Amino acid sequence: MVASVTHYTIRARRSGQWWALDAEGLRGVHTQVRRIDQAEEMARDAIAGVLDVAPDSFELTVVPEVPQSLRAIIEEATAARSQAAQAQDAAAQLTREAARRLVEEGLTVRDAGVLLGVSHQRIAQLVRLGR
Repeated sequence: MVASVTHYTIRARRSGQWWALDAEGLRGVHTQVRRIDQAEEMARDAIAGVLDVAPDSFELTVVPEVPQSLRAIIEEATAARSQAAQAQDAAAQLTREAARRLVEEGLTVRDAGVLLGVSHQRIAQLVRLGR
Protein backbone atom coordinates (compact mmCIF):
# COMPACT_ATOMS: atom_id res chain seq x y z
CA MET A 1 0.00 0.00 0.00
CA VAL A 2 1.39 3.38 -1.04
CA ALA A 3 0.87 6.25 1.36
CA SER A 4 -0.52 9.36 -0.28
CA VAL A 5 1.56 12.50 0.03
CA THR A 6 -0.16 15.81 0.55
CA HIS A 7 0.55 18.44 -2.08
CA TYR A 8 0.37 22.21 -1.57
CA THR A 9 0.42 25.00 -4.11
CA ILE A 10 2.14 28.22 -3.18
CA ARG A 11 1.12 31.40 -4.99
CA ALA A 12 3.99 33.87 -5.20
CA ARG A 13 3.29 37.48 -6.14
CA ARG A 14 5.54 40.52 -6.17
CA SER A 15 4.96 43.02 -3.41
CA GLY A 16 7.50 45.81 -3.66
CA GLN A 17 10.95 44.26 -3.34
CA TRP A 18 9.54 40.99 -1.95
CA TRP A 19 7.70 37.92 -3.13
CA ALA A 20 4.60 37.35 -0.99
CA LEU A 21 3.87 33.63 -0.56
CA ASP A 22 0.44 32.20 0.22
CA ALA A 23 -0.43 28.51 0.52
CA GLU A 24 -3.68 27.66 -1.25
CA GLY A 25 -6.19 26.04 1.09
CA LEU A 26 -4.15 26.63 4.25
CA ARG A 27 -5.22 29.45 6.50
CA GLY A 28 -2.43 31.29 8.24
CA VAL A 29 0.36 30.22 5.92
CA HIS A 30 1.80 33.48 4.63
CA THR A 31 5.45 34.42 4.32
CA GLN A 32 7.77 36.36 2.05
CA VAL A 33 11.15 36.10 0.39
CA ARG A 34 13.46 38.45 -1.49
CA ARG A 35 14.20 36.03 -4.33
CA ILE A 36 11.90 33.46 -5.96
CA ASP A 37 14.58 30.76 -5.60
CA GLN A 38 14.09 31.03 -1.82
CA ALA A 39 10.33 30.46 -2.03
CA GLU A 40 10.17 26.69 -1.73
CA GLU A 41 12.35 26.48 1.37
CA MET A 42 10.55 29.33 3.12
CA ALA A 43 7.10 27.97 2.19
CA ARG A 44 8.07 24.52 3.47
CA ASP A 45 9.15 26.00 6.77
CA ALA A 46 5.93 28.03 7.05
CA ILE A 47 3.68 25.05 6.29
CA ALA A 48 5.64 22.74 8.59
CA GLY A 49 5.38 25.29 11.40
CA VAL A 50 1.65 25.82 11.06
CA LEU A 51 0.80 22.12 10.64
CA ASP A 52 3.48 20.83 13.03
CA VAL A 53 4.89 18.37 10.47
CA ALA A 54 8.32 17.76 9.00
CA PRO A 55 9.23 20.10 6.12
CA ASP A 56 9.95 17.13 3.84
CA SER A 57 6.66 15.31 4.58
CA PHE A 58 4.68 16.94 1.74
CA GLU A 59 5.02 17.99 -1.88
CA LEU A 60 5.06 21.61 -2.90
CA THR A 61 4.69 23.60 -6.10
CA VAL A 62 5.57 27.29 -6.21
CA VAL A 63 3.61 29.22 -8.84
CA PRO A 64 5.09 32.67 -9.46
CA GLU A 65 2.49 35.12 -10.70
CA VAL A 66 3.84 37.44 -13.37
CA PRO A 67 2.04 40.07 -15.42
CA GLN A 68 0.31 38.83 -18.57
CA SER A 69 2.60 41.09 -20.59
CA LEU A 70 5.60 39.00 -19.49
CA ARG A 71 4.09 35.51 -19.70
CA ALA A 72 4.37 35.31 -23.48
CA ILE A 73 8.07 36.20 -23.55
CA ILE A 74 8.79 33.73 -20.72
CA GLU A 75 6.97 30.96 -22.61
CA GLU A 76 8.78 31.84 -25.86
CA ALA A 77 12.17 31.78 -24.13
CA THR A 78 11.40 28.45 -22.48
CA ALA A 79 10.24 26.93 -25.78
CA ALA A 80 13.32 28.25 -27.59
CA ARG A 81 15.63 26.71 -24.97
CA SER A 82 13.82 23.39 -25.31
CA GLN A 83 14.12 23.50 -29.12
CA ALA A 84 17.81 24.39 -28.81
CA ALA A 85 18.41 21.42 -26.51
CA GLN A 86 16.65 19.10 -28.96
CA ALA A 87 18.70 20.49 -31.85
CA GLN A 88 21.91 20.04 -29.85
CA ASP A 89 20.99 16.41 -29.11
CA ALA A 90 20.32 15.80 -32.82
CA ALA A 91 23.62 17.48 -33.77
CA ALA A 92 25.53 15.33 -31.28
CA GLN A 93 23.95 12.15 -32.61
CA LEU A 94 24.69 13.12 -36.22
CA THR A 95 28.26 14.07 -35.34
CA ARG A 96 28.81 10.67 -33.67
CA GLU A 97 27.42 8.88 -36.72
CA ALA A 98 29.46 11.00 -39.15
CA ALA A 99 32.65 10.47 -37.14
CA ARG A 100 32.12 6.73 -37.11
CA ARG A 101 31.40 6.55 -40.83
CA LEU A 102 34.29 8.81 -41.84
CA VAL A 103 36.78 6.70 -39.86
CA GLU A 104 35.25 3.48 -41.23
CA GLU A 105 35.79 4.87 -44.74
CA GLY A 106 39.50 5.20 -43.98
CA LEU A 107 39.87 8.86 -43.07
CA THR A 108 42.21 9.69 -40.22
CA VAL A 109 40.74 11.09 -37.02
CA ARG A 110 42.51 14.37 -37.84
CA ASP A 111 40.82 14.58 -41.26
CA ALA A 112 37.45 13.65 -39.78
CA GLY A 113 37.93 16.32 -37.12
CA VAL A 114 38.64 19.00 -39.73
CA LEU A 115 35.61 17.97 -41.80
CA LEU A 116 33.31 18.02 -38.76
CA GLY A 117 34.84 21.06 -37.09
CA VAL A 118 35.92 19.28 -33.91
CA SER A 119 39.27 18.15 -32.52
CA HIS A 120 40.83 14.87 -33.55
CA GLN A 121 40.70 13.87 -29.88
CA ARG A 122 36.93 14.33 -29.91
CA ILE A 123 36.64 12.19 -33.05
CA ALA A 124 38.62 9.43 -31.32
CA GLN A 125 36.26 9.64 -28.33
CA LEU A 126 33.18 9.53 -30.54
CA VAL A 127 34.43 6.54 -32.48
CA ARG A 128 35.24 4.69 -29.23
CA LEU A 129 31.81 5.54 -27.76
CA GLY A 130 30.06 4.25 -30.85
CA ARG A 131 31.47 0.76 -30.47
